[in-house]
Amino acid sequence: MKPYIFFVLILVFTFCGYAQNIVIKGKAHSSHIGKEIILSDNLDYITYTKVVEAIDTIDKDGYFEFKFYSKTTKPLLINIQNLVGKLYVQPNFNYGIYFPEADSSTNNQIGTQSPVNISIYGNDSTELNALINDFNNEYNQLFIKTDGAYLTPAKINALLDTFLVVSRERYKTTNNAYFKKYVEYAFASFYANTSKNKKLLFSQFIAHKPILYNNYEYMEFFNTHFKGYLKDIASTKYGGSVYNSINAFGNYKDLKHELESDKSIKNDTLRELLILKGLVEFYYSPDINQQQVKSVLEQLYRETKISEHQKIALNALQNFYQLQTGADAPNFMANDLKGMTFQLNSLKGQYIYLNFFSTQSEISLKEMQKIIDLKNNFNGKITFVSVCLDDSVKHYLAHLKNNPKQNWIILHQAKNSTAKQAYSITSLSGFFFINKQMQLSQSPALAPSEGVEYKFNALFKTRKKNTMPGIR
Repeated sequence: MKPYIFFVLILVFTFCGYAQNIVIKGKAHSSHIGKEIILSDNLDYITYTKVVEAIDTIDKDGYFEFKFYSKTTKPLLINIQNLVGKLYVQPNFNYGIYFPEADSSTNNQIGTQSPVNISIYGNDSTELNALINDFNNEYNQLFIKTDGAYLTPAKINALLDTFLVVSRERYKTTNNAYFKKYVEYAFASFYANTSKNKKLLFSQFIAHKPILYNNYEYMEFFNTHFKGYLKDIASTKYGGSVYNSINAFGNYKDLKHELESDKSIKNDTLRELLILKGLVEFYYSPDINQQQVKSVLEQLYRETKISEHQKIALNALQNFYQLQTGADAPNFMANDLKGMTFQLNSLKGQYIYLNFFSTQSEISLKEMQKIIDLKNNFNGKITFVSVCLDDSVKHYLAHLKNNPKQNWIILHQAKNSTAKQAYSITSLSGFFFINKQMQLSQSPALAPSEGVEYKFNALFKTRKKNTMPGIR
């Protein structure tokens, strides 16, 4: 994996060299003062690999600012804790926005996200976000007028056909190229949801048209239209060897040859993109050899002449290798009970059982209680490290005070901490076992309630000296 990591570093340093050409100045509701606000993007729309573009802390007056570079128009996500809003940005634009407070419908459960509507200052009706909001409002009005009456797919399609004519007239003088594609592929998705003939949709919106890798709406329609494509091909009488191409041979050229049986896909570029999408989907299938999937992706990465496909393959490979058993354990920073920064790699040379928990989760709190016995049984052999995911420092400190028997390293995921991100924690818990070389020995590891103690016993089992004659 060294060549791939090197390639990523080149990309990172290359982008850093650009001047910032987009500025977002914002104000958040007073309830968000002092909180971290994050601007994030997707590196591609096949793997949806998330990357943070900028981070700021909302000041005492509610203000924040992002500066970054982009050469394409795209939607970005802005989130404060579990609240997330979408903003479309264009190169060489400055934006003024308002981030609202949480409302009664907000789901405050850790690991979930609740959408919010971000407001944009100004009255420019030709700005991309204003155009999109206008189009979406017109679409919503289309069905409000039906007063909730049951509509057959045919009636919905008739309404959509009328709305398409109205939209073309409404936006005929609009020159924003991205918005025109937004409308086109919004209708593609509308029609797809009404079960309109897939061959007609393919002919109208995909065949003989360029692949819009960086257009979110195009790729959303593309992914929906071709969901399960590779698996469907494998189930046909012509595609029975697809599984062999992956599981038995791990051969990219063989797989590409098998997909040539689908005569509807005449474009080699489109076929290669479908292979990429299919491999990403296949990786998590129980009847697929994951190592062979990675092998095929590595071959595609080396052989493709299409830079976008190389980028997607690279992102997929990095996602698959990240946090896998045998990989280096990511270092992170978190705060201890005194507010001091702790780094995980300071424990190199020790076995580490790492877990994440929340005081808001009964399940993860029960696991914390079970770690007490593990710590007593393996003290001196394993170092136990827990990271509290609570936003509140008070809850974290109160937990330590109320649980004196939990006397191992228990840290807090504070504002400056990177533990949650480093280990891709999206729920209320997570467990990892790290060896003395700071490599992931078990990832994910078993929880205490799942019998991780048996794994530890096997690791530290005392081996009796063999006393049989002639054997040392």
